[in-house]
Amino acid sequence: MNREPVRHIGPEELAEQGRFAALVQAHHSRPRSYHIVTYGCQMNAHDSETLAGTLSGMGIANAPRREEADLVLFNTCCIRDNAERKALGNITWLKEIKKKRPHMLIGVCGCMMQQRGMAETVLKQYPFVDIAFGTGSLYRLPEYLYLAVEEKRRVIDVSREESTIAEGLPVLRESPFKAYINIMFGCNNYCAYCIVPYVRGRERSRRADDILREAEALVADGVQEITLLGQNVNSYGNDTGEIPFAQLLRRLEATGIPRLRFMTSHPKDLSNELIEEYARNRALAPHLHLPVQSGSDNILAAMNRRYDVRTYLDRVDRLRAARPDIGLTTDLIVAFPGETEEDFQQSMALVERVRYDSAFTFIYSARTGTKAAGLPGQVAPDVASERIERLIAVQEGITREVLHSLRGQRMGILVEGASARRQSQMTGKCGRNISVNFTGGHEGLVGRIVPVHITGAGSNTLRGEYIKEEETT
Repeated sequence: MNREPVRHIGPEELAEQGRFAALVQAHHSRPRSYHIVTYGCQMNAHDSETLAGTLSGMGIANAPRREEADLVLFNTCCIRDNAERKALGNITWLKEIKKKRPHMLIGVCGCMMQQRGMAETVLKQYPFVDIAFGTGSLYRLPEYLYLAVEEKRRVIDVSREESTIAEGLPVLRESPFKAYINIMFGCNNYCAYCIVPYVRGRERSRRADDILREAEALVADGVQEITLLGQNVNSYGNDTGEIPFAQLLRRLEATGIPRLRFMTSHPKDLSNELIEEYARNRALAPHLHLPVQSGSDNILAAMNRRYDVRTYLDRVDRLRAARPDIGLTTDLIVAFPGETEEDFQQSMALVERVRYDSAFTFIYSARTGTKAAGLPGQVAPDVASERIERLIAVQEGITREVLHSLRGQRMGILVEGASARRQSQMTGKCGRNISVNFTGGHEGLVGRIVPVHITGAGSNTLRGEYIKEEETT
């Protein structure tokens, strides 16, 4: 795919969208409420926060239930077939609701809309959808909404603007003390199974100064934890020649943010400088999501992952030497085309060797347009199901052992609220991104990082006691 030049959305274009937003807010037929349904990754979640910020800025209120909203937006994912089918099923379900509430507007955006041919599919098969647009056009939501309410026509615009970067868009965060920052968009890796480069475009990094200004504003607003987002954060700056990712982390530490996370990280681009940053950066949480996908060199080569098992394990060992308390999580795909029982056993052996805190496991899902969709050796569904059950059982056992090994430690917990199971307890996340339910806390701790003594573990959570002394990170 030829690389398109990055286009920064200028102030004139954003001012034009502001004009449309004002027209929508003053319009007698404007929607009074909205509901956003989000599928997929954290980048989609952050995109939904941007959509919510834009709609709230037009005086449109959030509705807790989609069937009660005047505007329903589906922010879609297409990384796996079941995510796409679920989204389309829920969109179809609203067709009947719209018959009873004809003024309801239905919008579809996100990665699914960037797939070739999807705009034509929506036009023909989903005539009740009023607005549809792609990932590069979020900033134009006020314009699309204005056209829908003023001209009463469908707005289907998938212009494939993957190479845009729009700064300064409004964001309505789900949490007052946790925030996302997109540092880059798109992906250059073209893994054989992955549709992302085709729907999110090529890699394009934001300017470091823009990222730092956003982080400083969040810190000033009381945010305790920032998660940096990108399809491959390790390659940040490669396209612009700006500072590399490890140096960006160092500059972000200087903003005073108490806790810093990032995802997703590609093993092939995990630099020595980044590994060393785990040893020195006080803000950097002791957690890394490092997708391995398979423990077989044959399968990794077929996936076009561009590393082998030996390289991956070497980087794991160096990470743990730099930060002994680091917790690792991963993604694993079972039944990739051509996977034999021996290949699968190698994945099982890798899981036993690395001992992840947890793993996201998936049965391979063919996506039209990817190289893997045409590969021979598709694995039978019953074999795939049996393999993933075995893998999950092994990982669940390791997770329990890892959690129990953490008993007796003192950890900083970012308190999120009362525990869902026991209202007398509080809950939050430790640096390793594990949920911790603890006693001795109170509502006044919400949004703060406090010390907790770990006393026990469940199947995927920790238990602890609040230490009533000075807070720690």
